[in-house]
Amino acid sequence: MDAPVNVPIDNPNADTEWNDILRKHGVIPEKPPSPTPLIEEALAEARKRAHDNRLEDKRLDELDELEDEEDANFLEQYRKQRMAELSTIARASVFNQVYPLQKPDYSRDVTEASNQAYVVVHLTSSLGTNTESRLLTELWREMARKYGDIKFCEIRGDMCIEGYPDRNTPTILVYHNEEIKRQIVTLKELAGARTGIKDLENMLIDVGALKANDTRLLDSRSNNGSSVFTSRKSVPTSGSTDDDDDDDWD
Repeated sequence: MDAPVNVPIDNPNADTEWNDILRKHGVIPEKPPSPTPLIEEALAEARKRAHDNRLEDKRLDELDELEDEEDANFLEQYRKQRMAELSTIARASVFNQVYPLQKPDYSRDVTEASNQAYVVVHLTSSLGTNTESRLLTELWREMARKYGDIKFCEIRGDMCIEGYPDRNTPTILVYHNEEIKRQIVTLKELAGARTGIKDLENMLIDVGALKANDTRLLDSRSNNGSSVFTSRKSVPTSGSTDDDDDDDWD
């Protein structure tokens, strides 16, 4: 039996006539396809998406300033689309306040109500020294005014769930279609005592209660996530009840 012939191969990945012959006869594997076309296609798609969405973060008054830069018909069509979105939000904004809850009415006011809209519940602390709970109460009021199509509710944790440990407050529960879509125990999962409107908005985007292109998000984003809520400065940062890493319900 003939001994195998050792074929000289300098660089199997080189584009040479010799390597083409070796590939044809299966001596060396085929070269993997060049990633360049895929990269160029991805870049082209990203540029197209950026162009198509170039007006997403513009307010109505800012659209007027683009009349010299954009096609008039396209701009008018986009303006009508934005107005329709705002009109839809206005019709759905029927809450606009924080609703105090009573345990006997919880099923009706929260679980059943979540069939009509997203319902978010703040289980508050029974102690006035719980910094995070006090902070969330203030943020809850602002969020309720800003997002009237979402129902914001509050109830003391131990009044909602017998024996609910105060160290687990504040707790956030997000309901939709009679199911809990998100549960956050204390604000550590967000930004702790530095939690702001933007953190809550991101949470609502994650669960689908807000769309990422919701025009109401623009104010928060333009202020780098800070809100008009300034009384946070008066909330003491000491005395937090976060003295236990146990986030269990019981």
